[in-house]
Amino acid sequence: MTRFRIGTRKSTMALAQTEEIARRLQAAIPSLDIEIVKFETTGDSDQTSKLLTHGGKGGAFVAEIRRAMLDGRLHAAMHSLKDMPGNEETPGLVIAALLSRDPPGDVLVLRRGLSLDEFRKDGGRGFKIGTNAVRRAAYARRLFPQAELIHFRGAADTRIRKLDNGELQRLPDGGAVGPADALIMARSGLERVGLSDRASFDFAAADMLPAVGQGIVAVECPSLDWETRRILATIDDGAARSCADAEREVLWVLNGHCNSPIAGFATIDRDQMTLTASVLDEDGGRFIEAQRAGPADRPRELGRAVGLELLANGAAELIERSRPR
Repeated sequence: MTRFRIGTRKSTMALAQTEEIARRLQAAIPSLDIEIVKFETTGDSDQTSKLLTHGGKGGAFVAEIRRAMLDGRLHAAMHSLKDMPGNEETPGLVIAALLSRDPPGDVLVLRRGLSLDEFRKDGGRGFKIGTNAVRRAAYARRLFPQAELIHFRGAADTRIRKLDNGELQRLPDGGAVGPADALIMARSGLERVGLSDRASFDFAAADMLPAVGQGIVAVECPSLDWETRRILATIDDGAARSCADAEREVLWVLNGHCNSPIAGFATIDRDQMTLTASVLDEDGGRFIEAQRAGPADRPRELGRAVGLELLANGAAELIERSRPR
């Protein structure tokens, strides 16, 4: 193999994640000649529309890079695992490596000059919280019932720039919302772009359960490319894979779509895994959660059990209600 080509998005965070993959591969196989190939995906070029317009995160951030792998232009591709659809298989491709998990939780980022005490007063009354994630919006409506949730798009560093500059978020209909007073973002994303100091508050998992796969970087490749799979296996993290298998099994059981407020988070303590998952309605009014523990070496069974418990408690109705019409 003369050159090992890894595809990625052009955003600062995606490039940082891909460079981490390259560093780990180079450490494992010093002779590997790695080339990072940058893509501007639909989700990156269109910073106005809701992701649902492009088929959700899978269509917006994953589809174009996957085509390049299937066409033979790439050996592998970097994805944030939370952006990869979990309720469908991709023929011809496989997740060949998962990096060790970065901090999985969400944080509150406030515009400069706004204090946390001031923001929390009266449940966020009078303030606007920006997010594009239906899961974060649903939790935020429970935590800050008096705040206004607004659609807010962009890469992590772009969103913070818009927050600090008081910029409006353009909408597909030509209108605009904002400016935002606060954002809810992934802690791991802030760290990747060197902005972790902007986190004003870290949400506990009990208050805002992370998205399935949040904090895990995935490397995908063609399923029949055994040499590439052998190379990527050198950086695969077993604990991250087990947690991902459990969390993504919940998505599979629920048949959740890109507009579903679904959360799931697994942890491992020695030989035991604990998995918590939840389904919310979009306004945060109804909340269904399930938690179970089981052997860490049987993650899919645990994920299936948690998913079925959620269905038994009415999750299907909430998911169907949020499905695009």
